Amino acid sequence: MSFASIILALVTLQRLGELVLAHRNTARLLARGAIEVGANHYPLIVLVHAGWLIALWIWGRDQDVNLAALAAFLLLQGLRLWVLAALGPRWTTRIIVLPGAPLVASGPYRLFPHPNYAVVVGEIALLPFALHLPVLALIFTVLNLAVLAIRIRAESRALSVSGWPRPRSP
Repeated sequence: MSFASIILALVTLQRLGELVLAHRNTARLLARGAIEVGANHYPLIVLVHAGWLIALWIWGRDQDVNLAALAAFLLLQGLRLWVLAALGPRWTTRIIVLPGAPLVASGPYRLFPHPNYAVVVGEIALLPFALHLPVLALIFTVLNLAVLAIRIRAESRALSVSGWPRPRSP
């Protein structure tokens, strides 16, 4: 098994684990009276992320690894964990609004809005670069930015309707 395959296996397991966590958190939030907003674009997000990972497996599994790009990708994992810790049970892959709950303003959310999206943008670009696949980095960065534009607009609208100030959490 190549080093690239090990990296891809770890990223795949990470993403699957995050989907389990997101599903559990979503169910708990909905049970507390939260509502989902912007569900229509969610399949696009799933398609982009699944396509990215599949493309990496197809073209990247036997590539040499650029250690500098991999190191940058690993730094983003630290920020990802910081985001997860800050959001705790409110972290999910969907837009879930819990009426009356304050925005998360701790951790990276006190520094800038949408840190989770910043991490994802970086990951989608860096992992293909780590596997010497700059064309995949470009394609999926553009696709991801397109779906993020839709998502952030839907999230901002949902949070403003719920009476919250400018949105700062995913």
